[in-house]
Amino acid sequence: MERKIHCLLAVLLVQFLSAQTRQYKIHTVAFYNLENLFDTIDHPDKMDEESPILKIKHGRTKIYRQKLNNMAKVLSEIGREKTNTSPSLIGVAEIENRMVLEELIATDYLKAKNYGIVHYESPDQRGIDVGLLYKKDVFIPISHKNHELKIWSDKGYRIFTRDQLVVSGYLENELIYVIVNHWPSRRGGEKRSKHLREKAAFLNKTICDSIFNSDKSAKIILMGDLNDDPTNSSLKTILLTKKHKKKVAPLEWYNPFELLFEHGYSTLGYRDNINLFDQIIVNGNLLSKNNNFDDLKFYQARIFNPNYLTVSKGRYKGYPYRSFTNNSFSNGYSDHYPVYLYLLKKRGE
Repeated sequence: MERKIHCLLAVLLVQFLSAQTRQYKIHTVAFYNLENLFDTIDHPDKMDEESPILKIKHGRTKIYRQKLNNMAKVLSEIGREKTNTSPSLIGVAEIENRMVLEELIATDYLKAKNYGIVHYESPDQRGIDVGLLYKKDVFIPISHKNHELKIWSDKGYRIFTRDQLVVSGYLENELIYVIVNHWPSRRGGEKRSKHLREKAAFLNKTICDSIFNSDKSAKIILMGDLNDDPTNSSLKTILLTKKHKKKVAPLEWYNPFELLFEHGYSTLGYRDNINLFDQIIVNGNLLSKNNNFDDLKFYQARIFNPNYLTVSKGRYKGYPYRSFTNNSFSNGYSDHYPVYLYLLKKRGE
């Protein structure tokens, strides 16, 4: 009897999801830190020799190809349970250049998806950039710009870090803005470096305030590896993010990952700490009132962490299954889990 009940519930769930698919247009928006997706070339104008793949002495090209395939496999599966396809928009971090993105979308997993690329070279000393992949048949970009984050260390020297990428375009004939981030790391300790991430958050705020000044109805998605948890000051004090949708005004920020963090979810582990650095945040104009999805609205946020992305045994059991350890290739994926959300819009009659 218990087995029959479980089977019935499974059938009802499939029917429910199928009805949703018929009633709504559903788009997945994702972010993934690709953990040092670098090519095999030592560029003299970058400190890319510090990248893991260049520390490997033999078989770099084969490893690079496998790394691309591993990343592409993950990207192809995010959100597929509701959309039956890969994400419409994907923000990425820890990529070296445009070429690695071109080769990523040319893999067997992604080449039929018809992705376009938005990318700028950033001033980061190691050559680490961010980028945006978008499906050309569903998203039409109209503008894009990189915003340089100018910060200095407590010793007075310039820290060259990743730009913030701003892309605007039409999804379901609605204008949306996407800002892709990779905020400064916690090198030197969280407290000592927190002012750097607060400055990164302030740049996000400045960009968004400029958008809101010209368009009070703007729909904006902030995403990235923020190197801060949802409860840190960069988010709670600078961006003033909120964890409950009902309390978010149109030009305020809702962070769906704050409640996930409170319930023990994470996107990476480091020195036995769990953190949820990877987040996607939306403003109030993207929130549905009374479950009304007549226009494009946020529906649900998740962490993509299937079993194969997680170490199953040993010292790092339960951590994300990363690509590189001890100057060797583990044939894993990334030291971060991807995050994603669904946007819904009711289909026309």
